[in-house]
Amino acid sequence: MQDWTTHEVDNVVDPPPEHNLFDADQALREAVLREGAAWADDALHGIGAELGQARQAELACLANAHPPELHAYDAQGRRVDQLRFHPAWHELMQGIWRRGLHCSPWLQARPGAFVARAAAFVLQGQVEAGTLCPTTMTFASVPLLRAEPQLWDSVQGHVLSAEYDPADAPLPAKRGMLVGMGLTEKQGGSDLRALSTQARALEAPGRGRAYALRGHKWFFSAPQSDAHLVLAREPGAAPSCFYVPRWTPDGRRNALRLQRLKDKMGNRSNASAEVEFEDAWGLMIGEPGRGIATVLRMAHSTRMDNVLGSAALLRAGLVAALHHARRRRAFGQALQAHAAMQAVLVDLVLESEAATTLALRLAWAYEHAGADPLAGALQRILTPAAKFWVCKRAVQALAECMEVLGGNGYVEESALPRLLREAPVNSIWEGSGNVVVLDLLRALRTEPEAGAALREWLARAGTLPAQALRDFELLCAQALHDASLARQLAQQLVLLVQAALLSAHAPQAVADAFVDTRLRGAGGRVFGVGVPIGQADALLRRAWPMD
Repeated sequence: MQDWTTHEVDNVVDPPPEHNLFDADQALREAVLREGAAWADDALHGIGAELGQARQAELACLANAHPPELHAYDAQGRRVDQLRFHPAWHELMQGIWRRGLHCSPWLQARPGAFVARAAAFVLQGQVEAGTLCPTTMTFASVPLLRAEPQLWDSVQGHVLSAEYDPADAPLPAKRGMLVGMGLTEKQGGSDLRALSTQARALEAPGRGRAYALRGHKWFFSAPQSDAHLVLAREPGAAPSCFYVPRWTPDGRRNALRLQRLKDKMGNRSNASAEVEFEDAWGLMIGEPGRGIATVLRMAHSTRMDNVLGSAALLRAGLVAALHHARRRRAFGQALQAHAAMQAVLVDLVLESEAATTLALRLAWAYEHAGADPLAGALQRILTPAAKFWVCKRAVQALAECMEVLGGNGYVEESALPRLLREAPVNSIWEGSGNVVVLDLLRALRTEPEAGAALREWLARAGTLPAQALRDFELLCAQALHDASLARQLAQQLVLLVQAALLSAHAPQAVADAFVDTRLRGAGGRVFGVGVPIGQADALLRRAWPMD
């Protein structure tokens, strides 16, 4: 019988080869040095090498192809509310805990610790994003837990442990722990004041006291966690914050009834659940009636991680697009050689470098906010604006990266569909667009000195278009009285800060192209519009130096 061969398989592009994610990202490396974490260079080099291996990409595919399953009852009919994850999830989580992404700055209190952790987070996020959710919540819970001395004494060793322990068991029997969050209810959504979950004091009421919680949460993040921070209210009072463990102190399974897992668009490796509290045991943390303010203390961390995660997804999509465009031939030459494609790729490069540069500066600000007025202003004012803008731009940019690969980018064998599905959660979780821009306005109203410090820093940058600065000053004054301008204000603030940072630290070609396309009106809302390509080869090589 004749062997049939209808065509040669030619001009197809394999995924990017194994490479060191840190070494290949010059913008990230430079930001680590600039923001004070040069001492972490060797460790980040090792993390980048490990995460760039094909095994990590395989784990990411497996964890998303086999999402967690809820098993409400055991074989004997006892209610257990357990989740079963694919082994790939646990292997990814073991790596994250070993690298300390959930706690390293709290353990290693040295200058640059938050920047080093942020860089590692960006590297990890390029591999698999679902695992970052429990990582972020555990990390952000530490300041709240440390403010409760007796509780902190009982959990400190587990929260700060480098061992990931997935066992469903009382905390004394475990080597480590995860901390999740339970805030949102059906009727309230982002309006946390509308919550209906009730808290009843078991003995004397107040901070550090035990309560029984009755109610529900529509989104219960990482329901396998060993404890959750939950909002509930005493009768007639404003919401308070409660530490609700999976197992009660006397060793009983707590009355947390998982109703079902959310069937989400993306973030499929990670579990999100609906839960009912049937007089679940909880410990009040923070001041009574100040629960929303208590959990908002976490927002500086979680929103910063939203920005870091979006920068990571954007970088992963950019690498896939550049790698493909450099090797795929169309109409007689490489895709990257076509002027129209160059404009798109250069625009994506600018977006990615600006996002990374801004994200690492936010990490610096988080660390120095208590001692440096500018850092405090960046943390309080820029964090919600960056969360709004960078997370939304990542969605648009990843769609463009997918299009560079054409039909091959649209099928599931490519990583691009998963990256694109992951991106919107960073915009939605921890405050969707309107929530965070209104928080920006609130910060400008209540902390005018922080806004003044930020505007003064921008004015001193010396490289920003004078008209853009004047327009921003006018927009600030108008937006304080007209909330319909809040989104525009957030956008312009982020673009100005990104332009200032790139003008001070990036190659001139990068800074000039960013300013021309983002602040001088040369660019458009679609990637690739009005982009100068005179130095395209150098800019693309800077972003992806691999052959």
